Amino acid sequence: MEGDPRFAVSQTVPEFPYARYAELLGLRGIRVDDPEQIGAAWDEAFACDRPCLVEAIVDPEVPPLPPHITVAQAKSFMRSVPKDDHKGRIVKQTIRQKVDELLPGR
Repeated sequence: MEGDPRFAVSQTVPEFPYARYAELLGLRGIRVDDPEQIGAAWDEAFACDRPCLVEAIVDPEVPPLPPHITVAQAKSFMRSVPKDDHKGRIVKQTIRQKVDELLPGR
């Protein structure tokens, strides 16, 4: 959000079964790999009788935008996009994310 390009080394997370590992530790682990599962996963997590880990499988090219992005944040974001190797996909997913916020259930 500061206009810096992605620093790939700091954002590469190894594949690991986080939800299954949580179960091994005695926690509740919930893996979500479909957007349709989000609501049920949160309901289950909040109803748990013990600590719960929600492992969400997401698209790494979708930037985590705040719900109410400021003009300064938008400008910084737009300065950083051209520096990214995946700029086309980032722009597409960002637009899709904002349209989904503005037109839920379309």
